[in-house]
Amino acid sequence: MSETADRLRARIESEGPLLVSHLMAQCVSDYYAKGTAIGRDGDFITAPEISQVFGELIGLWAAVTWQMMGEPSCVRLVEMGPGRGTLMKDFLRAARSLEPFYAALDIHLIETSPGLRAVQRDTLKDIPLTWSESFNDLPEGPMLLVANELFDALPIDQFEKTAEGWRVRRVEEMDGAFRFAAGEIVNTDALPTEVLDAPLGALAEVCPEGRALAAAIGRRLSSQGGAALIFDYGPAHSAAGDTLQAVKGHAYAPVLDAPGEADLTAHVDFQALAEAATEQGATAHGPVTQGTWLRRLGVEMRTAKLMQEATPEQAKLLGAGCDRLIRADGMGTLFKTLGLAAPNLSVLPGFEDP
Repeated sequence: MSETADRLRARIESEGPLLVSHLMAQCVSDYYAKGTAIGRDGDFITAPEISQVFGELIGLWAAVTWQMMGEPSCVRLVEMGPGRGTLMKDFLRAARSLEPFYAALDIHLIETSPGLRAVQRDTLKDIPLTWSESFNDLPEGPMLLVANELFDALPIDQFEKTAEGWRVRRVEEMDGAFRFAAGEIVNTDALPTEVLDAPLGALAEVCPEGRALAAAIGRRLSSQGGAALIFDYGPAHSAAGDTLQAVKGHAYAPVLDAPGEADLTAHVDFQALAEAATEQGATAHGPVTQGTWLRRLGVEMRTAKLMQEATPEQAKLLGAGCDRLIRADGMGTLFKTLGLAAPNLSVLPGFEDP
C-alpha cells in the first residue's frame, strides 16, 4: 500500500471513519506533491497543454479587461494552480502585444507543490514572479485572476438521502481495503436547496473550501477591483449526483483503490461559486460553456492563422487541439467558464449575450 494509504489508515484507527473531504484532501496533497501529474506522460492533460491558443486568448482577454479597469499602473496577475506553467507562458506571449499592460503586471503563482514549483520555474525562467502558498498571502491591489481546473481538486463532502434523512458519507477500512459507509444524520443547511427533493439513495456534494475561496475572491474584487476567470468542469446549476472520480494514466480508476496515486476530482458547482462571490459584493458573469467562451474570443480564427504558418503536422495538431477545446464531444460543453468582477465593470469579454 502507498504512504497515503498508511496515513489514511492511521487516521481511521485514531479518529474513526473519515469524511470524504478529509480523504480527498490527503490524497490530492500527496498526489500533486510529486509534480508529475499533468501532461501526456502523466495522468491527465489540461486545456493549456492541448493548445497554445487557450492561454493566448486568456492573455488578450486580460488586456482588454485591464483597459476596462482604467489601466492601473500595477495589477496583480494571479494564477491559482498553475500546473506546468504552460498557461502563463502562453498568456504572457500574447500580453506582450500590449506593452503598457505587460509592464503593469505583477505576477503571482499560487502553488503548494514543491515538485510543480520546480517545473514552473523551468517553464517561466527569466520571468519575474512570486510564488504564494494561498490566496490570502497576496499583496493588496487590483487583480486579474485565472484558475483553470483548480476547483475540481478541492475537497468535497458527500451526503446520501435515506429514509431517516440526509446522512454524511464517510470512508472506513475493512479487511485491508477502503470503502464508503453511511455516517451520521445531518441537517440540510449546508446542502443546495435544489437537491433536497432528490429521491432516496441520491447523493449530494458540497465543496466548503471552494465556496470559501470564491467568497474570498469576490470580497477582494469588490473592495480592490479587478476580475477573475474560472475554468472547470461541472454543471451550471446545483444538482444531485455522485461525481467523485479518479483518473490514472488518462483512464478512469476506482476511487478508493490507490489513494494518492491517481488524480482525484469532483464536478464543480458553478452556481454555488457564483453565489458565494456575489454575496461578497462581486458580480458574476456566466457561466457559459468553454466552447462558447472560446469561440467568442476568436479561438477558431487564431487557430486558423497559426495553421497557415505551421508545418502540415503542426497544423494537424493545432486543428485537433482546437476541436477538443470547443466541441461538445470534447471539452466544449462539460467545461464551463465563470467570470467574477468588481461591481463597477461592465460585462466581461466572452460573456456578452449573443
